[in-house]
Amino acid sequence: MKRFTLLCLCGLVLAGCGSSDPWKQADKIVSSMTKVSIPEREVTITDLGAVPGDSLNPCHDIINLAIINMSLQGGGAVKIPAGVFYTGPITLKSNVALELEEGAVLRFSTDESLYYPPVPTRWEGIDCYNTHPLLYAWGETNIAIRGKGTIDGQADRNHWWPRQKEVERKGVASRLQLLEMGENGLPMHQRVFSGDVALRPQTLNFNHCKTVLIEGVTFLNSPFWVLHPLMCEDLTVRGVTINNDGPNGDGCDPESCRNVLIEGCTFNTGDDCIAIKSGRNEDGRKWNIPSENIVVRDCYMANGHGGVVIGSEISGGFRNLYVENCKMDSPQLDRVVRIKTSTARGGVIENVYVRNVEVGECREAVLRINLRYEPGEKARRGFIPTVRNVNLENVHCLKSRYGIRLDGLEEQKNIYDISVKNCVFEGVQDGNLVSGKVGKVELDGTTINGQKAAL
Repeated sequence: MKRFTLLCLCGLVLAGCGSSDPWKQADKIVSSMTKVSIPEREVTITDLGAVPGDSLNPCHDIINLAIINMSLQGGGAVKIPAGVFYTGPITLKSNVALELEEGAVLRFSTDESLYYPPVPTRWEGIDCYNTHPLLYAWGETNIAIRGKGTIDGQADRNHWWPRQKEVERKGVASRLQLLEMGENGLPMHQRVFSGDVALRPQTLNFNHCKTVLIEGVTFLNSPFWVLHPLMCEDLTVRGVTINNDGPNGDGCDPESCRNVLIEGCTFNTGDDCIAIKSGRNEDGRKWNIPSENIVVRDCYMANGHGGVVIGSEISGGFRNLYVENCKMDSPQLDRVVRIKTSTARGGVIENVYVRNVEVGECREAVLRINLRYEPGEKARRGFIPTVRNVNLENVHCLKSRYGIRLDGLEEQKNIYDISVKNCVFEGVQDGNLVSGKVGKVELDGTTINGQKAAL
């Protein structure tokens, strides 16, 4: 009897995010997060010999040594003063903040040889050793990138971005090689990409870190994804501006992360603005670590494939997303809320809450759920994805092609318990669109072009 009672109580706790007021759960997530606390000790890199404007002598060795020494002393801030400083890859250590003062620019060298040897990371949801990210950390605690300065990856049509077609998808097709390695279960230490076959690096990749702050900084011209926290816990991204129109130029991609706050940020990207992930196919199922408890509020999204996105690398599943008080507007913004997965991914995606979002225009749909993403992918199939308990309330969009577009499976109803309440979709070209099998969808007090919405 005691065991039964305990199981029931556990069930009630786990069901908390499905309570009558899920936004109290969002507040609880934020208030319970451990916050970064950096000791007041500090050092400025120019006092250690760094010279602004010297592109021939990047100062990453000075910065990295300062970070190590500061961590060994118990922590503090390594400060980048006003000016343009050229650098190679930087690695953060526990209890240290890399602080960019107003007017400071860290301009990362495009000399690819500086970013080898490769380091353990994950690329499009698959574990590997790859090009050293511009900013990197592994297993650290209490770390920060903060300030009013700028981090410029210097990627463009002549540097880094050409690899997307010339190396990753054509030529040596290293992306396809990695996908095949993942599908075949090749050990990670044999998945090594460097030199001519290297995949593009992330601007920031923090792995297995706890208590992380990224605040105030502007990020430009990333080689690949901009912010990629992986298996991190208690992560705050606040007041960040991201301008990056390169290929696969996602803004912030928390992957298998727990307890995340993204607030007051501006995104203008060449791909998804925020994309939540949990590993791709075999690697995602092997680790089986969902992303969970993510709060997004007071953000602005301009260009991007999606404003807030879940997937497609979501094989470990996802639960508990809270998005509120955001603004989105661009003819180059494809969707407002997007969930993309497939029978190669599998996983359960549940408990998505979105409210009070103002949209000027988006190109495709306000809500898009697709269980048939990348149907031509060469991967094992039969891992049935489920999307349930998705809720939109008080979302106002002035222009789109569809209000809601749902692409379910042909075999069974694995999209269900969808609620769109008190939403206003104006300037909708083609109404709503549903294909495949879809379960319960409620449109309560929602209008399309002034008429009661219906599927």
